[in-house]
Amino acid sequence: MALDYRQAAQEILDAIGGPGNVVSAAHCATRLRLVLADDSKVNQAAVDNATGAKGNFKASGQLQVIYGTGTVNKVYDEFIALGHITAATKAEVKEAAAQQQTNPFMRAIKLLGDVFVPIIPAIVASGLLLGIMSALSFMDANGFISLDTNNAWYQILNLVSNTAFTFLQILIGYSAASAFGANPYLGAVIGMILINPGLQNANTVATEGVQQTYAVIPGVYSIEWTGYQGHVIPIVIAAGILAFVEKRLHKVVPEAFDLFVTPLVSVAVTAYVTMLAVGPVFVWAENAILGGIQLLLTLPLGLGSLIMGALYAPTVVTGIHQMYTTIDLGQIAAYGVTYWLPLASAANIGQAGAALAVALKTRDVKIRSLALPSSLSAFMGITEPAIFGVNLRFFKPFVAGCIGGGLGAMFASIVQLGANGTGVTGIFGILLCLNQPLQYVIMFAIAGVVAFAISFVLYRDPEQAAAAPVAEASVSAPAADAESAAVLSAAAADAAVAAVTDAAPATRAETLVSPLAGTAIRMTEVPDPVFASEAMGTGAAVRPTEGRLCAPAAGTVTVLAETGHALGMTTDAGAEVLMHIGIDTVTLEGRPFTAHVKVGDHVSVGQLLMDVDLDAIRAAGLDPVTPVIVTNTDAYAQVTAHTGAEVRPGDALVELK
Repeated sequence: MALDYRQAAQEILDAIGGPGNVVSAAHCATRLRLVLADDSKVNQAAVDNATGAKGNFKASGQLQVIYGTGTVNKVYDEFIALGHITAATKAEVKEAAAQQQTNPFMRAIKLLGDVFVPIIPAIVASGLLLGIMSALSFMDANGFISLDTNNAWYQILNLVSNTAFTFLQILIGYSAASAFGANPYLGAVIGMILINPGLQNANTVATEGVQQTYAVIPGVYSIEWTGYQGHVIPIVIAAGILAFVEKRLHKVVPEAFDLFVTPLVSVAVTAYVTMLAVGPVFVWAENAILGGIQLLLTLPLGLGSLIMGALYAPTVVTGIHQMYTTIDLGQIAAYGVTYWLPLASAANIGQAGAALAVALKTRDVKIRSLALPSSLSAFMGITEPAIFGVNLRFFKPFVAGCIGGGLGAMFASIVQLGANGTGVTGIFGILLCLNQPLQYVIMFAIAGVVAFAISFVLYRDPEQAAAAPVAEASVSAPAADAESAAVLSAAAADAAVAAVTDAAPATRAETLVSPLAGTAIRMTEVPDPVFASEAMGTGAAVRPTEGRLCAPAAGTVTVLAETGHALGMTTDAGAEVLMHIGIDTVTLEGRPFTAHVKVGDHVSVGQLLMDVDLDAIRAAGLDPVTPVIVTNTDAYAQVTAHTGAEVRPGDALVELK
């Protein structure tokens, strides 16, 4: 039967403490966005089980309740009518949330994620290959094999294995410039400057000392003429400076001179500021931070690693984990290995073990169908589905995972387990630790078994009565529920779909093509818990390089957000597809989006749907990554995403069977 929108709105209104607790309310294409005066008044259990809701989480000072396209607007209308609440614009909700919570640190963390996520494939590839080369060298040196290194096959492989790390500053420069909204090629040039062969290689300073200094202010201030190999923060800051200068020059330099004046001045100014001030200061700060982390990780009996291993998963919930790549790279540059990656691997394995315990103990088929693949994904190093879809939802498994991860990290510290590369954890992390494979296996077992055992003992299937919607006025949620507000309930999603859909429409097998030019990535890599957990449906995402959104198939436009940031369509073969352009781009109030279609239009595959100003999105500090979601995933036996490669509009992206 059809969803009763008024009942759905009333349940949420009661669950959050009534209209008096609502500071501001709005909605985007998929979510009801609420800013609340007092989070302690929220009955989290009632929110979790609200009729029609596919999940909920807390982010950016907002409680976001997921309903999906075509439903959220109707629930919202009933919500503001029942509560006599004045409808707010997206900007007003954003401003209200900002007043509730200032988060410059979180914005900085998000920016680091925007910089490093696009280059992770290169780092992972080099890291794995470095692990293999290290294993071969280890076995050769210890007489296990006889290896001939004087041949083209070995030398080419060796060349491939270290290239990404040798020229890492160029990759970061390109990616960071894109994140800041600058010309990425100029960002790559800044990266080249920082590792120019004219500078002494930073890796030789420890053994050869600084060979050349130049006076900036004679007798007062000099700089060391060394490169920035292994240093990450200076190039990120340099890209920010480049963007600042370039954007302002574009506004004042006449168009006839802009092509050569703006790049020249932007690069020169950035180079001077970076080499004279930013580089020296941030190298000192980076080394101090790494020294502090190293000191913590070397506390007696691995106590520092116990703490960090236990806290790692909570930082995944907040997004802080995006900065950890810098720690890995810094430790590799300073010590030759990273002691941080085994710690992160232990934390991920702990969450995997906890989710596996839920999968094996639960009698609920829907919970098992979510927990089992989520745990397997976490064992491979991708923990977001396990954390958001299972462990945080039931909270005790999450705590169990933290305990297991902490104890595994403690053991790793005691035996000084180090990885010679970065980018991969879990099962395949052993390839980076082949000098100490037994220690890695023991760490893996400690983290996984402890987490599994604790989770298995503590986990209980929710009582059937708890699944019924709560119609009474809410009561204050206990502290544990408030802490687990970032829950995405996949089982609730299934129930909602069943309640809303009378009969699934007939669907046929088809292939959705990429609507954008860019890099295709897995949905679990999208830096947003709703999309990463696949609560809205399965699909793929594209990190766009061009701002032209085209139709992924022939069909009819069914949704077009008033702010332009989301467009939905039903294909002629029956697939319901939602394209969400960027993360939190609803706050831009439509400025970067120019739609060329309207609801009800029939479009052909590849037809231009919308022009998107990617630079405007990045300049606002937002990520333009675009999830392409099949919202009626349940209508298909198999959904296969083609990811991990560059795509153009028309290239195969998602196969539906």
